[in-house]
Amino acid sequence: MSEENRQVEPAHPTDSALTKVHPPRYDFATFEAYWSERWEQEKLYQVDLAAATRPYYNLMMFPYPSAEGLHVGNMYSYVGSDIHGRLMAMQGYDVFEPMGFDAFGIHSENFAIKRGIHPRVLTARNVARFREQQLQRIGNRFDWSHELHTTDPGYYRWTQWIFLQLFKNGLAERKTAPVNWCPTDKTVLADEQVISGHCERCGSLVERRWLQQWFLKLTKYAQPLLDNLEWLDWSERVKTLQRNWIGRSEGLEFSMEIAGKPDMQVQVYTTRPDTIFGMTFVALAPHHP
Repeated sequence: MSEENRQVEPAHPTDSALTKVHPPRYDFATFEAYWSERWEQEKLYQVDLAAATRPYYNLMMFPYPSAEGLHVGNMYSYVGSDIHGRLMAMQGYDVFEPMGFDAFGIHSENFAIKRGIHPRVLTARNVARFREQQLQRIGNRFDWSHELHTTDPGYYRWTQWIFLQLFKNGLAERKTAPVNWCPTDKTVLADEQVISGHCERCGSLVERRWLQQWFLKLTKYAQPLLDNLEWLDWSERVKTLQRNWIGRSEGLEFSMEIAGKPDMQVQVYTTRPDTIFGMTFVALAPHHP
């Protein structure tokens, strides 16, 4: 075989050559664990609220420990909130960013039933996983010295106290009313939780039932809520959603006689009283009294 046609095996690179071409990878597990522990030891994110000169409360919604772990959607929210908190800290504010776990509710109860584990045991296990394996590892500036749980008597005694104040001031009442009922979760759903007649969480067909429920008279605050929207730095889309949710409208309520039943009348509400004389029908809701 001629020299021109001879196949020459490439030389194997030495370890030093490999190091130059492929430098060692970033050992994120070691570095992140080290700094996370360092921040905790130095209490970097703990704030002395009594001595704070420019206190700033940066609160993100507490997670529900009703699953095996948090998902990327949760982290999306927490990271955005943390960025805002860090911005305020860079501007000289004493940022207080607490964290807790909202373990009360039907979701935690159903998850415990599904797993066949007592809610107290399962909730404690889930909270530990959420905190140690996820929330503490994402590097947010949470002040864990103020961690709270909605299942602690020291916490929910105040939610009970708030309810009692609402009741004493005539803002809470119990009455029978039609509700959206999920037969799987065995709980009442808000209209926003019903998607095309199905429960948004489990997909079960929602039933309409008459049940006794507690109601808070939020409509008494409809006008102040609407007025305050103008002062909020929110997008117009979100403000429109809030206005529609509050549902305040101006109109006229009047009575109409029922043909053949002079002793009966039906109450009608309209935002266009000028069109009354052109009416051809009246629509009644299924739960109209």
